[in-house]
Amino acid sequence: MDSIIFDLDGTLWDSRKTVVNAWNKIIRSHDKVQEEITTQQLKETMGLQMHEIGRILFPKLNEEEREHFMNECSDVETRLLSERGGTLYNQVEEVLVALAKKYKLFIVSNCQHGYIEAFYNYHRLEKHFIDYENPGRTGLSKGENIKLIMERNHLREPVYVGDTEGDRKAALDADIPFVYAKYGFGEVKKHDYVIKSFEELLDIF
Repeated sequence: MDSIIFDLDGTLWDSRKTVVNAWNKIIRSHDKVQEEITTQQLKETMGLQMHEIGRILFPKLNEEEREHFMNECSDVETRLLSERGGTLYNQVEEVLVALAKKYKLFIVSNCQHGYIEAFYNYHRLEKHFIDYENPGRTGLSKGENIKLIMERNHLREPVYVGDTEGDRKAALDADIPFVYAKYGFGEVKKHDYVIKSFEELLDIF
């Protein structure tokens, strides 16, 4: 193994509190969306791309309205995350420091452009990662973005760490091992490794 590629939500941090605050701020000023969203609703859509989340949470909007609405939410969300951050899982930075001594570290998340940057801006963890990718920049699926990171950085034996079935499928698409972060948001039955806390990565690697 030469590298570790991480998912973000449910793997490195929990950003739901800040994201819900940002989205509800937009909802309160919108004439066609009346019901505010909850952290539980957001949890149920974790791992999906923004347009998929929009269809699930705001089905009454037409495509044009939904795209405009989600763009507004995204803008406020990334700004608030840069200012307030999210909740890092226990010992994230300590574990990243230890892993970076042996492996190249990367992030691939199904997020919009600016989201990973907001994670970096607030928590100052960018120094531990070599590269990152997301569909907001490429328009690609998570599996394709993992392969893009592999090709761009000449990786030969990476693993992917994530918390959802979508993460498992992305690792399968990229033909690399999958580490299931059981403490995250999803339920995954098949995996190559499983961790119950972030620091357990040190027991595996």
